Amino acid sequence: MDDHDDTRVADYLDDKLQTPQDLDALDGLLHTIHTQHGLLKQQLHDAQRDLSDAKDAAREHHQHLQTRARLFHDDQADIDRRLQVVAASHTSDDAVPRFEHILDTLQRLHVASAYVDLLHHVDLLSQEAQWQLQTSPDAALAPYKQLRALHTRMLRLDEEAEGAAPQLLYHVDHITHALRSDLLHAFSARLETILAHVKWPTPKATITAALHPEWETAVLNLLDLQFPELHGVHHAPPDVSKLNLPAVLFPLHVLVQPLEMRFRYHFDGDKPTNRIDRPEYFLSHITTLLSDYSPFLVQHVQPLLLKQFRGTDLALNPVYIDAMSAFITALLPMLRTKIGSLLPRVAAQPQLLSHLMHELMTFDTTIREEWRYDGGYGVDGWKGLSWEFLAQADWFGRWLQVEKDFALARYQSIVEAPDFGHLDYESVDPKATKPTKGAIRVNDLLETITGDSAQLISAADRYRPLTSFTQKLRFLIDIQITIFDKLEERLRGNLEAYLTLSTSLGRAMGGVSKEEQEKLLGVEGLERLCKTYGSADYLERAMRDWSDDVFFLDIWDELQDRARRAGNIGAMSVADVAERTSKAVGGDGDGGALFDETAAAYSRLRIRSEKIITDTLNSNVREALRGYRNMLTFSHRSNPWATLSASSSALANTAELDPLIAYLTTTLGFLSRALAPAPLRRIARGALATVSSMVWDKVVSRHRFSTAGAAQLSSDLHAVCRLVDKAVGAGVAEAGLRRCLEAAQLLNLPIKGGKAPAASPGETGDAGDDWEAWGAGADDEGEGETGGGTGSDAVGGAVLGEADLGLWEVEQRLFADNVSARGVLEALGLEVLSESEGRAVLGRRVELAG
Repeated sequence: MDDHDDTRVADYLDDKLQTPQDLDALDGLLHTIHTQHGLLKQQLHDAQRDLSDAKDAAREHHQHLQTRARLFHDDQADIDRRLQVVAASHTSDDAVPRFEHILDTLQRLHVASAYVDLLHHVDLLSQEAQWQLQTSPDAALAPYKQLRALHTRMLRLDEEAEGAAPQLLYHVDHITHALRSDLLHAFSARLETILAHVKWPTPKATITAALHPEWETAVLNLLDLQFPELHGVHHAPPDVSKLNLPAVLFPLHVLVQPLEMRFRYHFDGDKPTNRIDRPEYFLSHITTLLSDYSPFLVQHVQPLLLKQFRGTDLALNPVYIDAMSAFITALLPMLRTKIGSLLPRVAAQPQLLSHLMHELMTFDTTIREEWRYDGGYGVDGWKGLSWEFLAQADWFGRWLQVEKDFALARYQSIVEAPDFGHLDYESVDPKATKPTKGAIRVNDLLETITGDSAQLISAADRYRPLTSFTQKLRFLIDIQITIFDKLEERLRGNLEAYLTLSTSLGRAMGGVSKEEQEKLLGVEGLERLCKTYGSADYLERAMRDWSDDVFFLDIWDELQDRARRAGNIGAMSVADVAERTSKAVGGDGDGGALFDETAAAYSRLRIRSEKIITDTLNSNVREALRGYRNMLTFSHRSNPWATLSASSSALANTAELDPLIAYLTTTLGFLSRALAPAPLRRIARGALATVSSMVWDKVVSRHRFSTAGAAQLSSDLHAVCRLVDKAVGAGVAEAGLRRCLEAAQLLNLPIKGGKAPAASPGETGDAGDDWEAWGAGADDEGEGETGGGTGSDAVGGAVLGEADLGLWEVEQRLFADNVSARGVLEALGLEVLSESEGRAVLGRRVELAG
């Protein structure tokens, strides 16, 4: 051991033998040391053995790598020699192109071999099917189905390979279709034989129990033959670029063949049933076929369709699983052919084209609603033959122009009628505003258009059956709204012409005579205005009613949905549609309707017409009151209201008031027949406001009144009230002249208060102090009422308050202060006059002049 080991041993012994008592454990210590020494020797032996094994493994691995490297070099040398032999090249770079050419040749040979094998397989299947067809046609279906499946798979592979084998695909397609034609001919002949036994196509034909097995086999074979094609069409994505029509089932095609021959015999030849102006003949013939053969189809065809297609994807398509839908599908091709040949013949004859389209849409509606035919389109539904020709064959533009020309021609004949501008007093409610006959006829034109001499067709019904929203919208805008706009322009032009002629400059330039001018400013002028007003009011309400129709509500909802999703609606922009229908198109709100813009135009015309009527009436009222407001005595110097004595008047209407009475009698009499109560009251209130303003400003505020003069003023006012109430309705005149009536009541106060008996209209007193002079004809029932007398009150009567106040007492209280003045006015029942106005009016009594 070296010094280091000696040191470690000495340290170990020093640690274990520190006291004399540790010597007693010396034997145990020695034993432990010997044990540890043996373990260390064992570990050393194991480590040396592992080291030896690792060296042996490394040596063997090195030898293996050397062996593989030698083999690789040998193989590379062998490949090089082979390339030199094959390509006659000394290097691999030169050999690769030649080698690739050989591989391409081998690949083409492999493909050609596979083609030959495929053609051989196709030929075997075709030969087997043809052989089976001669002996057992039913057995020929099995090889045909294999050939059909092979053909379908090739179509899919060819599509993925981008048309790599067109010749091969054409050859297989030709063989498959030839075999299909042979099978179809054989199966159809068998079915035709069975149908001949049951005397098809008689409506009462039936399949007997003896023929039922053969019938079932024949039908199912045809369905089985067609099933791969139907299944492929069902799963193929629809082609949006063309019309996707459902396939006609083979058995139904056989059933329809004799019906098609009969159809062509009647509607393609020179028979009387083949009339170009009566398309309803051949259309109704189709619906008759559906009714006649429905029992046969339901009883004998429907169970076989369920048996064939139940449990398949086609079971969800009614045109295959439902016998009547399949029958309709089989009948439609003959109709398409007939309509396609008929349309060019009627294209140049507008009435015939229009009639054909209406009959076609009616037929589509019948098929959809009565026979529940959806064409296999599911939720979208069958759009109909009319859609196929209008949208797909692009006949809509021509048909729309025909309908538009027809409607415009009818409109022109209406506006050129002699009675176009006559007010119609009979067609509307007696209490409604009277439109012109022309306005009613134009509205009827677009609600009930005569399609021909035999049938009335609603304007909406003309395009209600259309399934295309764009077509419905174009019909609405190009025809209905266009004609309503034309009529609005015409009515507005008439109004502008009246305004031009009613001005001095316009009359001078227009060469209007004095007589014509008087008529223009009189009832005839008002009648012209009422024609515009009544027509505008009638058509505005018609537009509102149309907007609430379910049909137009549906169009509006669809329009809003499309406007919010897209920037255009067909060929029109959203802005163009909004300009013709409603500004709310495309908005986020729920308001708006299709005829908003049209109704708004008529509303503006109505409001403007009413304003002109009111202004005209007011102007004429002012002119009629010219003499009354400037009334003087015969000397033309004194005030007649102050000098009028009780003995000089029997309280008849003032002569200068007669022009107003005559004008209002004539005018309001006419307006009460021409206008509804609401506008009549508005116009009457405007005229009464003018009367009230002129009487107040020119009579009450400028003249002094004696007892008889005040009574005469009250009599005149009540004469106007009676006239207006009779024409307009009770209460209107009192409300309009309330201010003047209260002023007359205040002027009519008796000198002394107290009860007095009523006097008749012809009774007057001698002195101004007598009650009769102030309360002549007063009605006792009027006591305690508020406000002045009405047309039912006595002429010149005054309704006093409960206090029965006299002139002097009222004068004292009215001029005391505002509180006292308000109190006395309320006691007299005067609600409109203010305190200052009351003082001013009462101060006009001659008794208080000093």
